[in-house]
Amino acid sequence: MTTPAERWGIHPEHFWLYGRRPEQPVEFDEKMNAWNVYGYPEAIDVLGDPGTFSSHMARLLPMGADESFTEGDLLQTDPPDHRELRKLVSHAFTPKVVADLEPRITALTHELLDAVADQDEFDLMSSLAYPLPVTVVAELLTIPSSDRHLFERWMTEMVHSLGDVSMEDDAEDQERIFEASMAPMRKMLEYLREHTAECRRRPQDDLLGRLIQADLNGGRLTDNHIVNFAKMLLIAGYLTTTMLIGNTVLCLDSYPDQAARVREDRSLVPGLLEESMRFLSPVAATYRATTREVEIAGQRLSADQMVMVWYGAANRDVRQFAEPDVFDMTRGPNPHLGFGRGIHFCLGGPLARMEGRVALNLLFDRFPELLTDPDKPPTFMPGFDTTGVSTLPLRTSSS
Repeated sequence: MTTPAERWGIHPEHFWLYGRRPEQPVEFDEKMNAWNVYGYPEAIDVLGDPGTFSSHMARLLPMGADESFTEGDLLQTDPPDHRELRKLVSHAFTPKVVADLEPRITALTHELLDAVADQDEFDLMSSLAYPLPVTVVAELLTIPSSDRHLFERWMTEMVHSLGDVSMEDDAEDQERIFEASMAPMRKMLEYLREHTAECRRRPQDDLLGRLIQADLNGGRLTDNHIVNFAKMLLIAGYLTTTMLIGNTVLCLDSYPDQAARVREDRSLVPGLLEESMRFLSPVAATYRATTREVEIAGQRLSADQMVMVWYGAANRDVRQFAEPDVFDMTRGPNPHLGFGRGIHFCLGGPLARMEGRVALNLLFDRFPELLTDPDKPPTFMPGFDTTGVSTLPLRTSSS
């Protein structure tokens, strides 16, 4: 059976999508001047040791260590600051808070699908998968509804600009591409900074209001803390949830027997989402920087080296997953790394799962068939460290 990667030519350099295995679980890439971690247990080791494998990557990247981009961004923060920051914001994603959001997410999904209900075909991504998570996060941040389209535009521009970068590019080219991606980033940060200032003037009992009033080590959070946390939520929601919805529908198109089964038995939807995260991991890789010399899988890494942990490859490791190239929504257990692992496990993971579950169930309710069109193939996120659908035209009937 042809896999989605084989059918549509997804990232040919991501060999794990094509059933191939790495020669070594940890390999040095001279062109990239970075270590690739492909193995599952090796990935667990790296992700579980933030003291040796730091998340504060800015010092190794062309943009440098500009705190206006990193302060308050949990993805770029190490302990002990990470622990305190995460504790402050975790209340926004408790099981109760996420459960309380479900009626609003259901209503929003209905509203988005109403707009395409009478169409014979529509693009899943622009109609549902992009606007749903962006709107949910924007509402959490109390961003006016009239401005939410700005965030989708800015993030689309950022993702596609960064899609042009390759770690094989020289430093000058990398810096040029990063600078291009920073233009929409700066617009978004400027907006969030003004929004934060307004929230300080008129504090409310909402997420930003509670962060403004929060105590961090005896002091208040800075504007950088709050702005970069908001930026992280928006980008993470855009990338992870958007691609989770698109990738799952793409997988069902490739495996119609499983599509028919899950339509009949909706209790399989949660397992379907987990397998989709494993099989086509939206965030294909994460980055770390070594703080000292360390040995892993028989390889010796020196300090201040970039390490790329390939979630996508680790999620196909035969040492962890039986028949890893088989898409099986009933797979269990399924300890994939699609949401990360360790202290940086995705804070919004429960929200992404719930949004995915609501979206799929309502798609199944509304449309008896969802089929790709060979004449209008999907396109994919260009970034080499992502695996996800960018556009996904669907037909709602086989006729």
